[in-house]
Amino acid sequence: MTGDNAAAASPAPPLVPVLAVVGVGLIGGSFAAALRASGAVGRVLGVGRQAASLAKARALGIIDEAATLERAGQEADLIFLAAPVGATASILAELKPFLRPQALITDAGSTKANVVAAAREALGERIGQFIPGHPIAGAEKTGPEAADPALYRQRTVVLTPLAENSSAQKAALTQMWERCGARVVSMEPGVHDAALASVSHVPHLLSSVFMWQVATAQDSDLRMALAGSGFRDFTRIAAGSPEVWRDIFLTNRPAVLAELQEVKAALERAEQALQNADGPALQDFLERAALARRFWGSRSGYHE
Repeated sequence: MTGDNAAAASPAPPLVPVLAVVGVGLIGGSFAAALRASGAVGRVLGVGRQAASLAKARALGIIDEAATLERAGQEADLIFLAAPVGATASILAELKPFLRPQALITDAGSTKANVVAAAREALGERIGQFIPGHPIAGAEKTGPEAADPALYRQRTVVLTPLAENSSAQKAALTQMWERCGARVVSMEPGVHDAALASVSHVPHLLSSVFMWQVATAQDSDLRMALAGSGFRDFTRIAAGSPEVWRDIFLTNRPAVLAELQEVKAALERAEQALQNADGPALQDFLERAALARRFWGSRSGYHE
């Protein structure tokens, strides 16, 4: 084989020679698995608090080996933070002394304004190496066993770039997410947080509140024995990680509280129609909700 033919036969180098994932559960593990499946990544380092989870992730082929934050900073080209948002500041502060000059960091946190503030404080003059992000995808499952290379296909990933991020950095991270099958959009952190309070954070809180109310009732065993698909669908997200959601609610507290006031107003409107036995008002309320849900379902890409 000639030199030219040999060069032509050589596989292209991966877009990310070394990826480090901090948190190898559903979100982080799926990111690594998707990039590996697309051939976009070379070696994958896993960082986490639980040795058993790292060992499982390695056994499943999600990561190649476990590493410390120090080693991740020294070796990784891309570092993906899939830890609770409350841990962002401490993780970035620990990474900073070891961070390679050309390395890029991003995160998967469900809130962004607090993450940006934490990153600025922790990284200081190296803030340009961090691009905040949020993949809007998930499941009630947790741990490395839940990792799915198809998790992000046809899902939206929000980036909230900083003024210090270069065009090349933003393009590189966008390409990574597109290799996972995702659609990438950009917006301001505050806009993201207000919108997600409405369509993600408050729904989870309401699901958890309802699940708590049923589970603490005196006849909870009977209620759950009779529960069907409606109960299953409404309470599914309440099974998510309490640690993760605690941090989300606390870090996005103003937006969540504001949205709760809107929910209370809507609930009072429906309750008033019921108290008054006002059939037309109640039907109008239910029809508007049903039409809005059907319209969203038809255009969202989520299959019922």
